[in-house]
Amino acid sequence: MLDITLLRKDLAAVVARLETRRSPQPFLDVARFQELEAQRKTIQTRTEELQAQRNALSKQIGTLKAKGEDASAVMAQVAAIPDALKASADQLELIQAELHAMLMQLPNLPQADVPVGVDESGNVEARRWGTPRTFDFAVKDHVDLGGPLGLDFDTGAKLSGSRFSFLKGPVARLHRALAQFMLDLHTRQHGYTECYTPYIVNREVLEGTGQLPKFRNDMFWVYRGAEGEGGGQGDEAPVEQYLISTSEISLTNSVREQILDAAQLPLKLTAHSPCFRSEAGSGGRDIRGMIRQHQFDKVEMVQITTPEQSNAALEEMVSHAEAVLQALELPYRVVTLCSGDMGFSGAKPMTSRCGCLRRTPTARSARARTARASRPGACRRVSATRPASPNWCTPSTDRVWRWVEPWWRCWRTTRTPMARSTCPRRCGPTWVGMRC
Repeated sequence: MLDITLLRKDLAAVVARLETRRSPQPFLDVARFQELEAQRKTIQTRTEELQAQRNALSKQIGTLKAKGEDASAVMAQVAAIPDALKASADQLELIQAELHAMLMQLPNLPQADVPVGVDESGNVEARRWGTPRTFDFAVKDHVDLGGPLGLDFDTGAKLSGSRFSFLKGPVARLHRALAQFMLDLHTRQHGYTECYTPYIVNREVLEGTGQLPKFRNDMFWVYRGAEGEGGGQGDEAPVEQYLISTSEISLTNSVREQILDAAQLPLKLTAHSPCFRSEAGSGGRDIRGMIRQHQFDKVEMVQITTPEQSNAALEEMVSHAEAVLQALELPYRVVTLCSGDMGFSGAKPMTSRCGCLRRTPTARSARARTARASRPGACRRVSATRPASPNWCTPSTDRVWRWVEPWWRCWRTTRTPMARSTCPRRCGPTWVGMRC
């Protein structure tokens, strides 16, 4: 949450920096904020006046009694002040609660050196490493390649529903080996302390790292000690708890409500954990394979340091992530995200991106594809929503896109891929009727 002092000192500058995030709606209702701040100042001034008046009258009562005079009238005035103070305190509490709710909805301020952009097209590539491989055969995507090795989506769906996977055999061993490799690298060579954290945390922990209240619908939560939402068992109040969406949450909050000695810094922490995300706002996107799962694993790095050293710590952690990719000989690009593509709590997000073999050349076209879709081999970048450029993602998508593009234009026009349309040869029914 932003320090309210920033808004009180220079509201215009804070709003200007927030607007670089290019949100369709303003992050802050400036008029309402100013109105609440004016009310807060008035109430606080009135409260201070009442407290000063009470002190003065109390002193006057002592003086009158010392002289043997009647102090009943003054005592009556003093007796009325507590009610006025309570009314002011109640009103101030309501105002503070609304201000707090407004601040909880504000994202972090982008740093001055973050590129300004509307969406991912404004991201800036900082560097790249390695050269993507080329193949003289039709490549398989990770779903087709992983199936014979133990990547089982059917069992995952049977156990938990869609967007869950079940790993067994070689793939399960690979999953374990990769996590152990990264933990060993970060602890033995990069100086991190390995941690094992809870997978379920309290509400205030998620408020501390910015997931709540904004992203509540993107998370899984329970009420411990409750029969239903808001209800408890006996006299115990229900405790709202959440499955973590990244171990960054628990690692960062491990030092919450503490004042650390500067000599202890930086704290370098790493952990391997499952991560849980409901992906409430991603319906229909990247539905094939392991790209958008409700449960997945991460090895997270966190550094706790001083504000002056934060940029250096960021660059160091990016280099540590690059070391993993270089050791695995995976070509990648380091990208600085622009203001319109950065996350809620980010100030200067940087990411390393690898190529990922995908069957579907666009995210939306995955909605219409069937199990008999023709010709795997299309390849696109992770996190992109458009066809991959041939110079980065190989093999070339030209031969696939040659027949996908007319079908896609037709599907966008009709919005009925299962129906015969004005161009039935290419547009229906689904991809099964297409000929390459």
